[in-house]
Amino acid sequence: MIRVSNGGYGMWNDKKSLVLTKICTVLFMALLAACAVFAPRIVGIVTGSSVAANIAGKTKFLITIYTGCVPAAALLILLYALLHRIGGGRVFVRENTECLRYISWCCFAGAAVCIASGLYYVPWFAVGVAAAFMGLIIRVLKNVVARAVSLQDDAEFTI
Repeated sequence: MIRVSNGGYGMWNDKKSLVLTKICTVLFMALLAACAVFAPRIVGIVTGSSVAANIAGKTKFLITIYTGCVPAAALLILLYALLHRIGGGRVFVRENTECLRYISWCCFAGAAVCIASGLYYVPWFAVGVAAAFMGLIIRVLKNVVARAVSLQDDAEFTI
Protein backbone atom coordinates (compact mmCIF):
# COMPACT_ATOMS: atom_id res chain seq x y z
CA MET A 1 0.00 0.00 0.00
CA ILE A 2 1.03 3.58 -0.48
CA ARG A 3 1.69 5.49 2.72
CA VAL A 4 0.11 8.94 2.68
CA SER A 5 1.24 11.98 4.63
CA ASN A 6 -1.59 11.83 7.18
CA GLY A 7 -0.20 8.56 8.59
CA GLY A 8 -2.87 6.34 7.02
CA TYR A 9 -2.60 3.83 4.23
CA GLY A 10 -4.36 4.94 1.06
CA MET A 11 -8.05 5.65 1.39
CA TRP A 12 -8.82 2.55 3.44
CA ASN A 13 -8.72 2.59 7.23
CA ASP A 14 -9.91 0.64 10.26
CA LYS A 15 -13.14 2.63 10.54
CA LYS A 16 -14.11 1.89 6.93
CA SER A 17 -13.22 -1.76 7.41
CA LEU A 18 -15.44 -1.94 10.48
CA VAL A 19 -18.33 -0.30 8.61
CA LEU A 20 -17.90 -2.77 5.74
CA THR A 21 -17.93 -5.67 8.19
CA LYS A 22 -21.11 -4.37 9.83
CA ILE A 23 -22.75 -4.01 6.41
CA CYS A 24 -21.74 -7.57 5.50
CA THR A 25 -23.14 -8.81 8.82
CA VAL A 26 -26.46 -7.10 8.14
CA LEU A 27 -26.48 -8.56 4.62
CA PHE A 28 -25.94 -12.03 6.07
CA MET A 29 -28.83 -11.38 8.47
CA ALA A 30 -31.01 -10.53 5.49
CA LEU A 31 -29.81 -13.63 3.60
CA LEU A 32 -30.57 -15.79 6.63
CA ALA A 33 -34.07 -14.34 6.86
CA ALA A 34 -34.58 -14.90 3.12
CA CYS A 35 -33.31 -18.46 3.49
CA ALA A 36 -35.85 -19.09 6.25
CA VAL A 37 -38.68 -17.56 4.24
CA PHE A 38 -37.81 -19.31 0.98
CA ALA A 39 -36.61 -22.59 2.51
CA PRO A 40 -39.49 -24.65 1.09
CA ARG A 41 -38.74 -23.37 -2.42
CA ILE A 42 -34.98 -23.87 -2.02
CA VAL A 43 -35.50 -27.39 -0.69
CA GLY A 44 -37.83 -28.13 -3.60
CA ILE A 45 -35.09 -27.14 -6.04
CA VAL A 46 -32.44 -29.19 -4.22
CA THR A 47 -34.59 -32.29 -3.90
CA GLY A 48 -35.71 -31.95 -7.51
CA SER A 49 -32.15 -31.81 -8.83
CA SER A 50 -30.50 -34.49 -6.70
CA VAL A 51 -31.52 -38.12 -6.40
CA ALA A 52 -29.90 -38.44 -2.96
CA ALA A 53 -31.65 -35.29 -1.71
CA ASN A 54 -34.96 -36.50 -3.12
CA ILE A 55 -34.58 -39.81 -1.31
CA ALA A 56 -33.84 -37.98 1.95
CA GLY A 57 -37.03 -35.97 1.56
CA LYS A 58 -38.05 -32.35 1.95
CA THR A 59 -39.07 -32.59 5.60
CA LYS A 60 -35.59 -33.55 6.80
CA PHE A 61 -34.03 -30.70 4.86
CA LEU A 62 -36.51 -28.21 6.27
CA ILE A 63 -35.84 -29.43 9.81
CA THR A 64 -32.10 -29.00 9.22
CA ILE A 65 -32.49 -25.52 7.77
CA TYR A 66 -34.87 -24.18 10.40
CA THR A 67 -32.90 -25.75 13.26
CA GLY A 68 -29.67 -24.33 11.82
CA CYS A 69 -31.20 -20.87 11.51
CA VAL A 70 -31.33 -20.55 15.31
CA PRO A 71 -27.57 -20.66 16.04
CA ALA A 72 -26.88 -18.75 12.82
CA ALA A 73 -29.17 -15.89 13.87
CA ALA A 74 -27.69 -15.83 17.37
CA LEU A 75 -24.18 -15.78 15.89
CA LEU A 76 -24.97 -12.83 13.63
CA ILE A 77 -26.56 -10.84 16.45
CA LEU A 78 -23.56 -11.52 18.70
CA LEU A 79 -21.18 -10.60 15.89
CA TYR A 80 -22.94 -7.29 15.31
CA ALA A 81 -22.81 -6.50 19.05
CA LEU A 82 -19.09 -7.33 19.06
CA LEU A 83 -18.49 -5.05 16.08
CA HIS A 84 -20.50 -2.26 17.75
CA ARG A 85 -18.32 -2.43 20.88
CA ILE A 86 -15.14 -2.47 18.79
CA GLY A 87 -16.41 0.55 16.85
CA GLY A 88 -16.93 2.33 20.17
CA GLY A 89 -13.30 1.73 21.11
CA ARG A 90 -14.06 -1.14 23.51
CA VAL A 91 -11.80 -3.84 22.06
CA PHE A 92 -10.11 -5.75 24.88
CA VAL A 93 -13.03 -6.00 27.31
CA ARG A 94 -14.56 -9.00 29.04
CA GLU A 95 -17.83 -8.57 27.11
CA ASN A 96 -15.99 -9.29 23.87
CA THR A 97 -14.42 -12.39 25.36
CA GLU A 98 -17.87 -13.65 26.37
CA CYS A 99 -19.28 -12.71 22.98
CA LEU A 100 -16.57 -14.69 21.18
CA ARG A 101 -17.24 -17.64 23.50
CA TYR A 102 -20.93 -17.60 22.57
CA ILE A 103 -20.12 -17.18 18.88
CA SER A 104 -17.92 -20.27 19.04
CA TRP A 105 -20.74 -22.21 20.70
CA CYS A 106 -23.07 -21.09 17.92
CA CYS A 107 -20.59 -22.52 15.41
CA PHE A 108 -20.47 -25.79 17.33
CA ALA A 109 -24.27 -25.93 17.56
CA GLY A 110 -24.53 -25.39 13.81
CA ALA A 111 -21.89 -28.07 13.31
CA ALA A 112 -23.90 -30.51 15.43
CA VAL A 113 -27.04 -29.85 13.38
CA CYS A 114 -25.16 -30.37 10.12
CA ILE A 115 -23.27 -33.46 11.25
CA ALA A 116 -26.51 -35.03 12.50
CA SER A 117 -28.09 -34.15 9.14
CA GLY A 118 -25.18 -35.87 7.43
CA LEU A 119 -26.82 -39.12 8.48
CA TYR A 120 -29.51 -38.56 5.85
CA TYR A 121 -27.55 -36.48 3.30
CA VAL A 122 -23.77 -36.89 3.30
CA PRO A 123 -22.84 -33.37 2.02
CA TRP A 124 -24.11 -31.95 5.32
CA PHE A 125 -21.05 -33.57 6.96
CA ALA A 126 -18.75 -31.20 5.04
CA VAL A 127 -20.76 -28.18 6.17
CA GLY A 128 -20.66 -29.49 9.75
CA VAL A 129 -16.90 -30.00 9.70
CA ALA A 130 -16.41 -26.48 8.30
CA ALA A 131 -18.63 -25.03 11.05
CA ALA A 132 -16.75 -26.96 13.74
CA PHE A 133 -13.43 -25.75 12.33
CA MET A 134 -14.70 -22.17 12.40
CA GLY A 135 -15.81 -22.69 16.01
CA LEU A 136 -12.30 -23.86 16.85
CA ILE A 137 -10.73 -20.80 15.23
CA ILE A 138 -13.10 -18.51 17.13
CA ARG A 139 -12.19 -20.30 20.40
CA VAL A 140 -8.51 -19.61 19.76
CA LEU A 141 -9.33 -15.96 19.00
CA LYS A 142 -11.40 -15.82 22.20
CA ASN A 143 -8.42 -17.10 24.18
CA VAL A 144 -6.15 -14.46 22.62
CA VAL A 145 -8.63 -11.68 23.48
CA ALA A 146 -9.06 -13.06 27.01
CA ARG A 147 -5.30 -12.96 27.50
CA ALA A 148 -5.14 -9.39 26.16
CA VAL A 149 -7.93 -8.38 28.57
CA SER A 150 -6.02 -9.96 31.44
CA LEU A 151 -2.79 -8.19 30.48
CA GLN A 152 -4.65 -4.88 30.12
CA ASP A 153 -6.26 -5.33 33.54
CA ASP A 154 -2.87 -6.13 35.09
CA ALA A 155 -1.35 -3.03 33.49
CA GLU A 156 -4.17 -0.80 34.79
CA PHE A 157 -3.74 -2.11 38.34
CA THR A 158 0.02 -1.63 38.18
CA ILE A 159 -0.19 2.09 37.45
